[in-house]
Amino acid sequence: MAESTSTSEAVSYGYEGDVALVCVDNPPVNATGIAVRKGLVDAFQAINDEGKAKAIALYCAGRTFIAGADIREFGGPRLEPSLTDVCNSLEQSEIPSVSIMHGTTLGGGYETALATHARVALKGSKFGLPEVLLGIIPGAGGTQRLPRLSGIPFTLDIAVSGRHATVEEGVEKGAIDRVVEPGDPREIAIAMGKEVIAGTLPTRRTGEIDVTPDDAAIEGALAMVQKKNPHLINLAACVNSIAASTKPLKEGLAVERENIMRCMESPQRSGLIHAFFGERAVSNIPEAKGDTRPLDKIGVIGGGTMGSGITTSCLMAGIPVRLIEVQQEGLDRGVATITKNLDGAVSRGKMSQDKRDAALAMLEPSLEMGDLADVDLVIEAVFEKMEIKKEIFGKLDTICKPGAILASNTSYLDINAIADMTNRPQDVLGLHFFSPAHVMRLLEIVQGAKTAPDALATGFALAKKLKKVGVLAQVCDGFIGNRILGHYGKVISYLVLDGASPAQVDQALENFGMAMGPHKVGDLAGLDIGYMTRQRRKEEGLPANERYGGDIADLICEREGYGRKTGKGYYLYETGAPVPNPAVEEIINEVRADKGITPKDFSEQDIIDRYMTAFISEAARVVEDGTAKRPVDVDMVFLFGYGFPRHRGGPLHYADTIGAAELVRRIETYAKEDPNYWQVPPLLRKMAEDGTKFADMNS
Repeated sequence: MAESTSTSEAVSYGYEGDVALVCVDNPPVNATGIAVRKGLVDAFQAINDEGKAKAIALYCAGRTFIAGADIREFGGPRLEPSLTDVCNSLEQSEIPSVSIMHGTTLGGGYETALATHARVALKGSKFGLPEVLLGIIPGAGGTQRLPRLSGIPFTLDIAVSGRHATVEEGVEKGAIDRVVEPGDPREIAIAMGKEVIAGTLPTRRTGEIDVTPDDAAIEGALAMVQKKNPHLINLAACVNSIAASTKPLKEGLAVERENIMRCMESPQRSGLIHAFFGERAVSNIPEAKGDTRPLDKIGVIGGGTMGSGITTSCLMAGIPVRLIEVQQEGLDRGVATITKNLDGAVSRGKMSQDKRDAALAMLEPSLEMGDLADVDLVIEAVFEKMEIKKEIFGKLDTICKPGAILASNTSYLDINAIADMTNRPQDVLGLHFFSPAHVMRLLEIVQGAKTAPDALATGFALAKKLKKVGVLAQVCDGFIGNRILGHYGKVISYLVLDGASPAQVDQALENFGMAMGPHKVGDLAGLDIGYMTRQRRKEEGLPANERYGGDIADLICEREGYGRKTGKGYYLYETGAPVPNPAVEEIINEVRADKGITPKDFSEQDIIDRYMTAFISEAARVVEDGTAKRPVDVDMVFLFGYGFPRHRGGPLHYADTIGAAELVRRIETYAKEDPNYWQVPPLLRKMAEDGTKFADMNS
């Protein structure tokens, strides 16, 4: 700028001829904090008062246009001017304005751009209204102004999904006026300001455009969110706000305001924000940082469901994989599964046909373990038997090059015992993927007693490459997730034997928000996995610490099947949709009679309370003994690996909404029935006494 005037520490303006240039410089992402909001209002007002410009061009310094709200203001007092006030002020400018969008223009950033009189974006950048992912809705006019430019259907698509759209799609839909080649945003701002003056870039106030009603689209969207996400009030609120865009802008903004305030006051907002920041917090630890080892080529041992899924995930991330199997039939089956997975990614729009072909070309199937001699990391994904894994790691120790990382995908087994089979325990760690591995985002990164820091950091680097949420776990039976699952899984069997049916338990927990009830999950994953684990524990003489054990599940496995893979388990799958298996009721009654149990009634709330109290109890122990580094790590494990309802934030975030004192009271009440199972974790008792929360332990 020829001269620059600062209106706040984050906003300045100046002139290039008849073009006024307003620059936002609020690193790292130019968030709409109070300095930006106040600076924008003051800059536009000053330019209008000075009357020297014929066009205003708004651009941002750094790597992106305004990319959303300032997270430092979340949960704090409302600071004026609000973003709604800013957008209304910008739209009312007498001098026409244009926004120059680059990087990612999201949330309040895109709402700001909507309030200017034209939008120009650099090729390859993205935009969106992702507020629903935080439990709220676009609240600064996004639900009102975008329909005026692009219509109701496109606004529903963008705002209800929260997805990021390409600016090229934005031009096609009218959400953006022009896409230009990448360049210096300031120079583009000058050029576009001149076009506004020349009339070659048309401008208009978005709020003055009429919206064409589309009742069918609104009704369809409401039906969709009620079916797919009945627990999330903000999605319906978003749809209803968009429906109000047919009203005059002032009235529509009032509806939007009413809806966002209702969302802000909901506990769902707190849960979703915790989930949003927790996803980033789990890798913000010293163990995830520092030097890493190469990840140029990966070996995967085992072409079964897990090995094929892990291989698919690596190939989709552009990492060459050498897949090892012992029999040609198994290798062929693994390659077929991987090919099917990649084809599915193409059909879902996750990758192009060219990228699919390139990914498949990076797959090297082999029947020779010796072919792993040059890989940087090996992931063993074979049968969950300790003796098999020990044998494999003993061989890998002699085959793999110095510095290669040796990882096991074990769900339960002792990484230290596996590492002891090698002369390089510093290179061994656990990489516990979740099925289907190319879809599920959780990756438990298990630190052995002798795992080297750079090997551990490489585990987190791999998670990042695969776009997964890596969570640090220490060695124990089941690590974080399956250890906790093993504990609260017992209360599920107790509930069934004491009187609830598997279908009743599943329905209660699905109503709570679980993606799928535990018996349906068991059928989907395969009941044989738990069966083998229980048999292993018996063989190893490990204490069961339970009244009923896995008696029902074991009998189902032995008499009926392993779930979906065999067509029947807790449910029958002959017609596709699960139907309760009548033979299971007979098994339950048989075990009840054998143990002298008289069934009693449970309400839905009884089921939820017992389930979540058992869940939280073991989660507290996992934090207390250091298996999980922090409560947020437990929460992210269950959000991204086990289908825990995201809007509840995770089991320990949910525990804070109940309170430690109430949880202790529940446990002590339940202990009257079974003092062996129901025991108050010392950490929880201490929290009840001093009034602390799990959230206090996350820093």
